[in-house]
Amino acid sequence: MNQKEVAYDTAGRLIQDYRDYCLSKGIEYACIQSVRPHDDTTLFCSAGMQQYKPLFSDPSHKGTVANSQACLRMGDLDEIGDGTHFLHFTMLGLFSFRQMTVGEAIDFWLDFLGLLGLTPDHVTIHPDRLGEWTPLYRGRVPIIPDPECIWSDGNISGYCTEFYKDGIEIGNIVNPLGNCIDVGFGAERLDMIVNGTAPENALKTLKTAITVIIASGYRPGNKEQGYVLRKLLRRLHAVGGMLDHPFFEQEVERQNRLVEKYERLRHKHPDKSPEWWFDTHGIDVESLTPSGA
Repeated sequence: MNQKEVAYDTAGRLIQDYRDYCLSKGIEYACIQSVRPHDDTTLFCSAGMQQYKPLFSDPSHKGTVANSQACLRMGDLDEIGDGTHFLHFTMLGLFSFRQMTVGEAIDFWLDFLGLLGLTPDHVTIHPDRLGEWTPLYRGRVPIIPDPECIWSDGNISGYCTEFYKDGIEIGNIVNPLGNCIDVGFGAERLDMIVNGTAPENALKTLKTAITVIIASGYRPGNKEQGYVLRKLLRRLHAVGGMLDHPFFEQEVERQNRLVEKYERLRHKHPDKSPEWWFDTHGIDVESLTPSGA
C-alpha cells in the first residue's frame, strides 16, 4: 500500500469511527462526498451545517443529526501546502435543534476525541460565556478566554468554544441562537494528529480539489464552478503539476493557444489593461505561465 492509499485508509477509518460513535448514541448520520452546495449562497458546500440552515431558524423543529460533509473553500488557495490549510476537506458535523445542550455537546466531543486517543491542549470560550460554560468542562481541559469566539453566517449567529491541539484549531462548538448546536471538526486535521498522516503538499492539495470538483459533476467553464475548476487546472499546470485526466490535457492545450495569441498581439496593444485582455480575447494575463509573460 503506497502513502496515498495509507492516508485515505486512515482518514476513512476515522470517519467510520465517527459514524459508528454517532449511531451508538442513536443519532442519525449521513456521509456526503459531493461538494455541490445545498443553497445558492456559495459555489461549493463550505460547511456541514449548510443544508440544515432552515432548521436552525424553525422554532417548531427539534432533533439532532450528524454527518461527514465534503467541503471546498477557495479562500486558502495561497496558503496551501503549509500542512494546516486545505481547499477540499471533510467536516465531521453534529447539529442539534433545540434538543442538545452545550454541556452535552462538550461531553459528546471530549468522549469521541478520547476514543481517538486525543486530548485537546486547551479550549477557548468567549468572555461573555466564560462563567456559564467553564463549569461544563469540569476541569478536563485548560480554558482560555477569547473574544473572537463568536460565529455568524450573516443571518444566524452564536457564541462558540474552540478546541486546539499542537497550536492548531481542530474544531468548534457553536451555540446558534442560544438554543441550537452546530459542531464542526476537520477530519484531515484530526487524521494528521491522531494517525500521524503527513500533510499534503501544494500539488497534491490542488489535485485533490480538482478531482473532487470533477467527481461532483462539474466541467471547466467560464462561469461559477466551471471557472473555479479551470482556474485550479491552470494553477496546477503553472506550478509544474500533472493530472491524468482529459480536462487537464485540454486546459494545457488551451493555455498554450492563449499564450501564443497573447505573444502575437501584445506588441500591438502595449497599454491595454488585464481586464481588456480578458474581456476582449479571453486571456487572463496574470495567470499566464512565465514563458508567456
